[in-house]
Amino acid sequence: MAKLIDKSIPKFLLVGVGNTLLSMVLMFLLEGLGYWPSTAIAYVAGAVMSFFLNRSFTFKSEETLKRSAVKFAVNVAVCYVLAYALAQPIAGWVLGRTSLSRLWQERLTKLGGMCLYTVLNYFGQRFFAFRKG
Repeated sequence: MAKLIDKSIPKFLLVGVGNTLLSMVLMFLLEGLGYWPSTAIAYVAGAVMSFFLNRSFTFKSEETLKRSAVKFAVNVAVCYVLAYALAQPIAGWVLGRTSLSRLWQERLTKLGGMCLYTVLNYFGQRFFAFRKG
């Protein structure tokens, strides 16, 4: 059985820094579109970058491009929906008791969603999308 922690984590995090910066910039530039559209557009752009870098650099996948792309897309979609659907009620419960503006509550909710997405996405890519043998 594969260890949960291995040498792929630093590479994944390095790729993640790049796609997180891209996603954050897009998410906040597009915040006028609302919570779901701004996060979805940002994550699609980050996911495309992440797919190519993680496929070749982090996990060195030998699966066909088509098969790994389909598995990657399923993983990203599931992780996105889970992370951001969970982030809203959790942040609402935590931040609802604060005097933060609605805008800042939404921004912090997005940040929490990003963190949860990163953890779920790592394990999904490693053990599903780019799983070895």
